[in-house]
Amino acid sequence: MKAILWLVAVSFASWLCAAMLVDRRSSLEFLCGMFGPLVAVCATWILAERTYRQHPESLTSLMAAAFVAKMVFFGTYVAVMLRVLSLRPVPFVASFTIYFIGLYLIEALFLRRLFRGGMPASR
Repeated sequence: MKAILWLVAVSFASWLCAAMLVDRRSSLEFLCGMFGPLVAVCATWILAERTYRQHPESLTSLMAAAFVAKMVFFGTYVAVMLRVLSLRPVPFVASFTIYFIGLYLIEALFLRRLFRGGMPASR
């Protein structure tokens, strides 16, 4: 759970910094660009950590299934944000891309630490 708190705190802190530099509409588009990747990474982390601690042999199949689910989720998410909410593509996609890459990098580092036994169990 500590990893999730870090992910959320870093994401919202960085969004607040960016929001202070742009207009309100761009700030909302940045927030929407952050939200999808943050939800996906948090969900994946919770499932991966729990699976690794209880049944490490099942982790690969879980991650493969999660990959397929995230492809559907992200496709739907981006379509809804751009078509239904009519967000401007450039600020939304820029934010989405930055958070997607950054959050998945952090998750990869957390997974490496977990696999090496350096991450305490969640509570």
